[in-house]
Amino acid sequence: MSWVILTGRSIDIDQASTPHKVITNRDYLTHPNLFRGQRPKIINLSTSYGYQSRGYYASLLASSRGHRVIPSVETMIDLSEPKLYENAIPDLEQALNTIRKAIAEELAPKVRFYFGMGPSKNWDRFGRLLFDWFRAPALEVTIEEGEWIRVRRVALAPVNRLDAGEKKRFMSCMEAYTAREWRDSRSKTPARYTFATLIDPKEELPPSSISSLKHWSRVASKMGVEIEPITRKDLARLANYDALFIRETTSISNHTYRFARRAQQENMPVIDDPLSMIRCTNKVYLHELMTLNGIPVPPTVVIAGPGDLEHAAETLGFPMVLKIPDSAFSRGVKKANDPAELKRLAARWLEDSDLLLAQKYMPTDFDWRVGVLGGQPLFAVQYLMAKKHWQIVNHDRGGKPIEGGFASFSLADAPPEVIDTAVRAARCIGDGLYGVDLKETGDGVVVIEVNDNPNLEHGVEDSAEKDTVWIKLTQWFIDRLER
Repeated sequence: MSWVILTGRSIDIDQASTPHKVITNRDYLTHPNLFRGQRPKIINLSTSYGYQSRGYYASLLASSRGHRVIPSVETMIDLSEPKLYENAIPDLEQALNTIRKAIAEELAPKVRFYFGMGPSKNWDRFGRLLFDWFRAPALEVTIEEGEWIRVRRVALAPVNRLDAGEKKRFMSCMEAYTAREWRDSRSKTPARYTFATLIDPKEELPPSSISSLKHWSRVASKMGVEIEPITRKDLARLANYDALFIRETTSISNHTYRFARRAQQENMPVIDDPLSMIRCTNKVYLHELMTLNGIPVPPTVVIAGPGDLEHAAETLGFPMVLKIPDSAFSRGVKKANDPAELKRLAARWLEDSDLLLAQKYMPTDFDWRVGVLGGQPLFAVQYLMAKKHWQIVNHDRGGKPIEGGFASFSLADAPPEVIDTAVRAARCIGDGLYGVDLKETGDGVVVIEVNDNPNLEHGVEDSAEKDTVWIKLTQWFIDRLER
């Protein structure tokens, strides 16, 4: 069962008008075992959300029963007094004034939003932000027009006061909000959970392709899990899901971090979690962390300014590898062949970053990538260097990046030292999913970096371990939901 609609006195939602189960809030409150063993998503349409009302208790007990509910008690409290939500007003007013021309003919002293949807598509940008701040079925925004449009009040709007036309719009918005994608019609196993998968359909080198995620969807459906795609526009809807898997290239400075933070705030299992992002996206931090924990890494020098270049040259020799601390997919990583090239690269990059990382150049034909999930090895693969290039991805030729080939290994056949070193490195970061890059040298295995957003492509990373990779991934989320 996915959705349950709770109604209060004088709220008439006909069961025939919606595919979701409709019950009264009284029945929900007085029958604590009604959904035992299930994790329904609750839409609380009570007549009142006041403190200690039935509506208030319905959301409060939904939380204690492990059910997802909108509005939450926190939202009810936040909207009970203007001073409690005053931090949201500047953002809301900025968004409102940005779309001012588009909504000029629709402005009114009070505007209703249902599940973040306004009177027309012209309000979409503002509505999404409003729902991001306050996830509630119906909100009424009081607006004051002037040279700068002001938001004077945001309030929960009980559905029992809607006229026939507004009720029709409300029902339409509710059905749109609860709509689902990527359902596997062939699966006969009822879905216990729904996992959101954050994607960017236009990303050039995504960590997982759409076809790979659809493959995961087929595997997960046999375990009672639906996999559904979301995009950066769906932050307001995130709380409707049970877990989040981020399949865009992560960055602390973009929306992927906001999604991870929101999932964590909602107590949802999430890959990648915010702390793993912070730890993995900075190579200076990784070097310090690995060194502190006795994980073998290449000889490294941190460059804080031009004065450190001579020390790097004396310590590492040439060629050496220069890295921007926050980079992905081999971007921001260059080989300096002589002092002049090192000086030129460092001068350019130090304009944007206070620190750079210089490492000893270790030429190999391939890099090991070991996937580690929950502190256990998941897959092992060799990424071959791009043709006539020293990295696995060549960004230097312009146009589309050129990637090398791969060779996949079963965990049993991969070198034990590679697997053991990768697992130890990943455990320094956390309990999520990591891709540990390593090189085999004459002096042993060294960790190049730990990635929080590793590639997981059907036919590549899962080539040796097959669907076991996807089963373990699905089970990782389920285990954390059922703890």
